[in-house]
Formats: sequence, C-alpha cells, structure tokens
Amino acid sequence: MSGQLTGLTALVTGAATGMGRAVAERFAREGATVICFGFGGGKLDETASAIGAMAVHGDVTRVSDIQKALAACGGQLDILVNAAGMLEPDTPESVTDEVWNNTLAVNLTGSMNVCRAALPLLKISGGAIVNVASVAAFNASPDNAAYAASKAGLVAYTRSLAYAHGRDGIRANAVAPGWVRTPMSEDEMDEAARANGTSRESEFSALTRRIALGRVGTPDEIAACCLFLASSQASFVTGAVLVADGGGRAPVQNRAA
Repeated sequence: MSGQLTGLTALVTGAATGMGRAVAERFAREGATVICFGFGGGKLDETASAIGAMAVHGDVTRVSDIQKALAACGGQLDILVNAAGMLEPDTPESVTDEVWNNTLAVNLTGSMNVCRAALPLLKISGGAIVNVASVAAFNASPDNAAYAASKAGLVAYTRSLAYAHGRDGIRANAVAPGWVRTPMSEDEMDEAARANGTSRESEFSALTRRIALGRVGTPDEIAACCLFLASSQASFVTGAVLVADGGGRAPVQNRAA
C-alpha cells in the first residue's frame, strides 16, 4: 500500500460488514486512523480489532450516537464515508409506511445527520465526504421503491454538499455501486431463490448475464473507489458520482435484428 492516507482520520459508518468494512480495512492499510461506527455488535468490534481501529456502536438516525462517534475522532476528521444502509423489498403499490420511513431514515436522513454533524470538523481540515449511493438511484427496479428513492436523494444531497461547501475546502462525492457480493445482496438473492425455487448461486449467476464484465463486484473494489475519492488523487473532484457497476447499466447483447 502507498500510505496515501497517513496522518488522516476517517469516520466510516456501516463498518461492520460488506462495503463499509472493506472501506475501513482499506483506509487503515493506507495509514488512516479509522473510527468504525454503526450497528453490528461483535462484527463491528471484530472489524475494528482487526485493523487497529476504534469501534463506536450506534445508530445513524440518533444524533446522540453520532456525537459519540465524532467525539471519538479526537477533534480531527479528514474523511467521512457514509456506508450504512438498509434494503427491504417492496413495490410502489405495496410499500408500507414503516418500510418507506425506515429506509429513508437510514439511507438518506442518517447520512445527512452524520454529514451535518461532521461539517464543523471537516471545515477545519478541508476534508472529503464519500457517500455510498447505488445505481438504483438511476435504474430503479420494480421491487425496491424505497431503497431507490433513498439513494437518489443521497446523490442529490451529496451534490448540494459539494456546491455549498466547496469554498470551505470540502469535497463531497458519491459512489454508486451496482451488484456487489455483500451480506445484503446475498439476502436479496436468497429472497429471489425462495420465490423462484432456485438457489442463491443460481440467482447470482443469472445476474452476471446482465453485466458487461460478466460478474458481480467485490467490496474491495468499491473500497478502492472510495479511496480514490477520499484521497488527494481526486483533489479536483467534487459533486461527482462514480458509477462502479461492471457495466451493468449497458446492454450486453445486441438487439434483435
């Protein structure tokens, strides 16, 4: 590793599993002091212990928990990555108030809560914000109405941050992953397998036929995108959305003649 984050402090939400954990691990390898924040119990502690980081257990929807996480930064915050998220299958017709409200509370309002509380420290450092959105923000499927809305909102909020605080030296960008092999995506494939009478692996295999690179992504690949946006390598990048979906939005077969 190049040590390009040496001397910097990074707060990563949703660091217990999946992409959040991969980000925390990659940032620590690059020399950052990492604070792992979120749910996850023993899994969050395991992540922090493995990389020599601090674990702060809490909820991005609770302002008091966010303040605990920021206090753990010790007065310095250079990078914020919002990777906490949730997904529950729904449709525009069947989505319940509970699912809608909970999804937006975590994916959109939770990220806003953390960003808003972190801004005073980020103004001091001229720091970087990376919000983990999703290609669902642009290509929603019929069964993820609340999730897609929350991620589209997160993209718009990220751009507002970038334009409002560029003069403070703060850069704000979003990563929009496509299908990535995480516990969340495995749960989705398990749900599809139950509905279709198949298996998790067969459902993942079916996905790859819609992806130009012919495979789903890994959390480490998304962590690399976050590293780029958080580092000085992206010093002139703000208000951007980095789509990392393996070409999943592009047609991979010719149209019928």
